[in-house]
Amino acid sequence: MITARDMAVAGGPAMAMPPIYAAPVQAIPAPATGLRERILLVVLYLTVLASSVAVIEPSPHDALMGVLLIACLIAGIRFDRLLAVPFLLLLMWNVAGLMSLMNVPADAKAVQYAATSVYLAVAAMIFALLLTQNTMARIGALRSAYVLTATLAALAGIAGYFSLFPGAHEQFATNDRALGGFKDPNVFGPFLIWPLLIVVERMLLRKITLLGLATTFILLLGLLLSFSRGAWFHFTISAFVMVAVSFITAETPRIRMRLFAMSAISLAALAGLLMVLLSFGAIGEMFMNRAQLIQSYDVGDGGRFKLQELALGAMLKFPNGMGPFEFAAVYGLQQHNVYLQAFLVYGWVGGVSYLMLLFATVWIALRTVFVRTPWQPYMIVSFATFVGVCAEGFVIDTDHWRHFFLLLGLIWGLAAATRHYAGRTSTGQTPYAYAR
Repeated sequence: MITARDMAVAGGPAMAMPPIYAAPVQAIPAPATGLRERILLVVLYLTVLASSVAVIEPSPHDALMGVLLIACLIAGIRFDRLLAVPFLLLLMWNVAGLMSLMNVPADAKAVQYAATSVYLAVAAMIFALLLTQNTMARIGALRSAYVLTATLAALAGIAGYFSLFPGAHEQFATNDRALGGFKDPNVFGPFLIWPLLIVVERMLLRKITLLGLATTFILLLGLLLSFSRGAWFHFTISAFVMVAVSFITAETPRIRMRLFAMSAISLAALAGLLMVLLSFGAIGEMFMNRAQLIQSYDVGDGGRFKLQELALGAMLKFPNGMGPFEFAAVYGLQQHNVYLQAFLVYGWVGGVSYLMLLFATVWIALRTVFVRTPWQPYMIVSFATFVGVCAEGFVIDTDHWRHFFLLLGLIWGLAAATRHYAGRTSTGQTPYAYAR
């Protein structure tokens, strides 16, 4: 039986530990213990909890990231050499972005755009650095906060869509689409996917609870009511990748059979839920309209596909990039493709750096996701969600999504933690003892 005292030895208070995984008890000295570690866990929890409030710039989450950085320094966070890879690629990407500002001098909006890119890169590195040590306690705090804030955001979006109280629709929905605490429903929807998959993964492989079912329903409903084709596509890909990798990495045939059976039941339940929801006239009509593969704004001279064709030509004409917002200023609208965006805004050097960052992240995740560690389920879900984000990037600009950089930090931080874990176990050391 693990007590609160045992959890404290692991590096954090009992309240910060996730209910899904057993708490690790350190058998070796922790890199940061006591009050400093507790402060870090609390600040981490609050920072992630504030991440669903994005209607103002800078957001509360942005302010708390500065506090989190200070808490990391106080806790004695160390730089792992594996993290030199994302650091250098993010540095190259941002230097190229700053150089592209020469094309748009004295443009305050463009300068703010470049500054946001720098800030998000720093945020990704902060999350990566803090997860390399005392990993289970910190990923537990992050998970608990992310699931809670996503659930609250989904509830706000649902309340806004159905106008459950005065002013709800004006505050939490737009154009008959839920957006929670975000400015754009196309960002709100994808934000819900990592916490949704974390909850679903536990129910598929471990234990079904009423709380888990309720949370899944709320997050799924929020995702549906965002009416974001990209988010639906993202969720489908990420859920498939999560189930496939979980099946391959399952410890026993019995777990594989449970995963197969529960996945089939879940698909049937999801189909039934959709049928019930689509029976409501407004939801069904909006769904059928949004579910069409090709929309009116995708085609024509000013459509998405034409803009992307123009973006390819502009990319070749401007090797140093056009600078932030310049493509829209010239052609009227954005091209809605993050890969074209990377070259158009950041130039060829920045675009190549961005692609290398994505490839390196997928590569390190594939090298890590099959290693059995206490945080392997988190790595599986993070990898699956990241793949979905990369796929969605073909139809939307994701280079300033805060949760994209959180995923980036999650994967690299867990990869660094896995490298240390594997090194200790291969030399006969036992870094953790687990409560069953």
